[in-house]
Amino acid sequence: MIAKELIANPLLGFEPIGFVDDDVSKQNHMLLELPILGTLASIKTIVETHGVSELIIAMPSARGDVVRKVVRAGLDCGIPTLTVPSLPELISAKSNGTSLREVEIQDLLRRDPVETDLAAVAELATGETVLVTGAGGSIGSELSRQIARLAPAKIILLGHGENSIFDTLHELRDGFPDVMVCPVIADVRDRKRIATVFERYKPHAVFHAAAHKHVPLMEENVIEAITNNVFGTLNVVDAALACACKHFVLISTDKAVRPTSVMGATKRVAELIVQHAAIKYDRNFVSVRFGNVLGSRGSVVPTFLRQIRAGGPVTITHAEMQRYFMTIPESVQLVLQAGALGRGGEVFVLDMGEPIRIVDIATDLIRLSGLTVGRDVEIKFTGMRPGEKLYEEMFFSAENVLTTDHPKVLRARNGILPDGVMRRIASMISAAEAEHPDEELKQLLRSLVPDFHPHSAQPVAPTVVQVASDGERGAIPALRA
Repeated sequence: MIAKELIANPLLGFEPIGFVDDDVSKQNHMLLELPILGTLASIKTIVETHGVSELIIAMPSARGDVVRKVVRAGLDCGIPTLTVPSLPELISAKSNGTSLREVEIQDLLRRDPVETDLAAVAELATGETVLVTGAGGSIGSELSRQIARLAPAKIILLGHGENSIFDTLHELRDGFPDVMVCPVIADVRDRKRIATVFERYKPHAVFHAAAHKHVPLMEENVIEAITNNVFGTLNVVDAALACACKHFVLISTDKAVRPTSVMGATKRVAELIVQHAAIKYDRNFVSVRFGNVLGSRGSVVPTFLRQIRAGGPVTITHAEMQRYFMTIPESVQLVLQAGALGRGGEVFVLDMGEPIRIVDIATDLIRLSGLTVGRDVEIKFTGMRPGEKLYEEMFFSAENVLTTDHPKVLRARNGILPDGVMRRIASMISAAEAEHPDEELKQLLRSLVPDFHPHSAQPVAPTVVQVASDGERGAIPALRA
């Protein structure tokens, strides 16, 4: 499609000269009267032979390992790489489907696209009132956009920060004039206020994205972590129960599994609250565990880009730190799909493929910026921070992991809830509100989450290194001279 467009529109300034494909059966053949010039491994030779000035990745569903190989080949040759939008971008309407753009970090992490069962998801929202907490945040605002496309009767944007809610409100009103959008400035910790909001709007479905999420900050602010992530979730769940809400989805985290941080432990307790409500009241209340979300506020990519713009160094806590990554549109599709699949009490997780080393992301970002690691920008290892661990997990070993009707979504049935779990959660909340010492609060968290094993930072002398990128497997880019 892209090659046809470039051939038909010479004024675009692109002259396609051929294709590259790893399929052996296609070698020495023609496509659109252009030759298949070779495999990905031969890109450097092709560029030098034909005077290629740019590579184009013409596959919106190309996997991340394919994109990485093409981009690195281009960088090694000193030429840029363009790409067509990915399918998640098309779904979130950020592109018209044909315009080329520069390769971005999320392209390097692509996996097989997640296809949403739109018919099932539409039942959550079409013609209904939907409430999103944390609606001004990265996830909450994207949730609101995608829900608006499902033609709900009303969207309630609930958030504590007025500026972010203001931005989301006006974006939705401009983009979806037929959808009623209602802004609500409220703190999820204000139990009476939350109850009043739910009683007024009586939402059919609730997506609870409001939370404190930064691991090191919550290690220093245990009271805030408990009152916001635990008490706030309890207030929203109770209000949803009181107004007979049909669907409830909690945005959780992979850090809730065998947590080493206060943030992770509080999100695990939030999962227990949702599970308890689902079982006791027979409701479709579920949780969704995320990996790290690219581009969300405070995530590694914006941080690394800021450090690169400042000339470095790019700081990484440990050379072997690995994380699962998702794009914002992809993560929101998972949330919506989980809401449709949920029958009560489950935890849903996206099959996110293999974890990726943080140092590889930093290296790729530096190179995409046209710079060289070590010469232009240094990478410095600073030591792990409190609450961090090298690897994240998606499930507890005791959880019964099952497939779902969706090939990319897994479901876990949690074990039996601890005796008196809600009474013990209430006691911990009371202790936090009374500003008991952090160590006492951590002990209460540990009693609720036996797998919670907090550890201190592992200080190391800062180390500056040069990093070499490994080659990757891959497939079809288009070329232009």
